[in-house]
Amino acid sequence: MTDPVIFWWVALSAVAVANLAAWAWSARTLHRRRSAMSVDEFRARRGLLVLSAAYVAGCAYRSFVPVYDIPRLSLVDGWFASALVGRTVATIAELCFVAQWALLLRQASRDTGTVLGGLASRWLVPMIVVAETCSWYAVLTTSNLGHVIEESLWGLCAALLVASLVACWPRCDLRLRPLLALWCIAGVAYVLFMFGVDVPMYWSRWLADEAGGRTYLSVAQGWTDASRWVVSHRWDDWKSEVVWMSLYFSAAVWLSIALVLLPWPRRSPALVLAHH
Repeated sequence: MTDPVIFWWVALSAVAVANLAAWAWSARTLHRRRSAMSVDEFRARRGLLVLSAAYVAGCAYRSFVPVYDIPRLSLVDGWFASALVGRTVATIAELCFVAQWALLLRQASRDTGTVLGGLASRWLVPMIVVAETCSWYAVLTTSNLGHVIEESLWGLCAALLVASLVACWPRCDLRLRPLLALWCIAGVAYVLFMFGVDVPMYWSRWLADEAGGRTYLSVAQGWTDASRWVVSHRWDDWKSEVVWMSLYFSAAVWLSIALVLLPWPRRSPALVLAHH
């Protein structure tokens, strides 16, 4: 195993352990704050906590057992390192992550009276169900075109989330606007990364496969093929995956944990008084 691969894998695993500890801390903190919350708020935050647990655990698993789906590569030797298992774990985790987005947006839209946020909260999960279907198609057939559509849908969902948060801005409590601004900045950065880096990467891979006359698998063939794994510790095999995996298994997980405790946009007290 080459030194860069060891360093990267150890770093991913260390971050995963820290993330699991951070989630446990957030769970304890939430229950300590329960008495200061309304029943509805605690129920919503508990839902965010449960969804976060699935996402944090899924990302930890994928950090301990990195898998590069289409070439069926893994750093670990074992049936649990197959693309089939890895994609199943990823699907569950990612659906829980976007469900967090939807739940947060539903609460924020209710508290601020924002129509766009309420509509968007209903669209996010179905959009990612389609994205996950495209991801499975890519993994089974080995066609990167499925990943192009998948990542484009994730980018569109993030853009929709940002637009909804911006719509909350005029109605949001002034004290919460700095946090809302940070959320919007993070969302814009994610959208720029997806459409500036991630989608073009998969698009270029698909074009290269097309130019090389690659023969794709059928879905049935892919189901059998994705059950295998090839152990590789070569940096050249993994370097294209390092950036997105490192960011995804760290920053995205931190966001998931933070959503459990951070304030969400609420209506300005002045608007509440005016309404009454």
